[in-house]
Amino acid sequence: MEPIVIVGSGLAGIGVARELRKLNRVVPIILVAADNGDFYAKPNLSNALAAGKAPAQLVATRRTALAAQLGIEIRAHTRVTALLPDEHALLTSAGRIAYAKLVLAVGAQPIRLPIAGNGAADILSVNSLDDYTVFRAQLAGKRRVAILGAGLIGCEFANDLAGAGHAVEVFDLAPQALGRLLPAAAAAFFRQGLEAVGVDFRFETSIGRVDRSDDGYVLLDLKGKSYGADLVLSAVGLKPEIALARAAQLATNRGIVVDEYLAASAADIYAVGDCAEVRGLVLPFVLPIMQQARALAKTLAGTATAVAYPAMPVVVKTPACPAVVCPPPMGVEGRWREDVVATGVRSCYEDTAGNLAGFALIGSAAGEKQALAQKIPALL
Repeated sequence: MEPIVIVGSGLAGIGVARELRKLNRVVPIILVAADNGDFYAKPNLSNALAAGKAPAQLVATRRTALAAQLGIEIRAHTRVTALLPDEHALLTSAGRIAYAKLVLAVGAQPIRLPIAGNGAADILSVNSLDDYTVFRAQLAGKRRVAILGAGLIGCEFANDLAGAGHAVEVFDLAPQALGRLLPAAAAAFFRQGLEAVGVDFRFETSIGRVDRSDDGYVLLDLKGKSYGADLVLSAVGLKPEIALARAAQLATNRGIVVDEYLAASAADIYAVGDCAEVRGLVLPFVLPIMQQARALAKTLAGTATAVAYPAMPVVVKTPACPAVVCPPPMGVEGRWREDVVATGVRSCYEDTAGNLAGFALIGSAAGEKQALAQKIPALL
């Protein structure tokens, strides 16, 4: 019997393996990992300082223990070099692997901005535990940290670093933090909360050049203003990893195009997680990934199951200003209604019929997450 092969050892890949094992204890499963195969929760990377955890402490389950728990084979430090859909096989740095079913859980890669200067290559991105280990090593003894990007990950790192005593400047071309997630009043309150712990925002500012200096780096924005930093971290977003799929002539767009059953355009190939574009949606958050893993496991076990997304609020890990966001679906017309109170902001997005389609809860309003989530219909 050919195995089910899962490429990727992150939350999506391990999630599929775990869910499948609940349904089928005997089907052979091979998990191909580019890293050492240890399991950790990537969302925890952006608040490890506040949690007082060194990089090694973020590992939840070591590879050998994980393989034993799930009864799977994990091929660590193995890179996939090509997919062969017609042959039901893939080529790797450790040889050819045949499969009965193939699950692509290859994630996403950091977006790299076109920044000039002799310090541009030193800009760090954190997208894995290995990346985070490098970041923490370089952070030692440094005080000033510049963060490019005021989105969710950039703000989480800013809060974490500021709480640990670092001087943090955050740069973003947008006029506010969490620009794609928050309406105006919520964004203003959120900004004030992070500024209160020492985060310095530079909005409507784009860094075009980074050069090394005697005491760190000099950042130059497109208007000619300069800033100093000891370390520069880029958190401007991720792009789905589609290179392997595209080379194998699978349908791709922003991500690997899959249907509601997470099936790609070639027989017996599926995609989940940050790399998957499900009915036009790429949802790089924990709850959508777990919904995908559960649905796909049922399909792989023999019961075709379409993924369904209930309301899936995202908790922003910024203790200085608690925030929960549940963005309205793309294309849904409506308006934000914001209620500002002394200790928070409740923002509700209502469609043209007056139905709740999304929300953003800041400060004390974050406690209303569950009550509002129950009022939002399923996305798929």
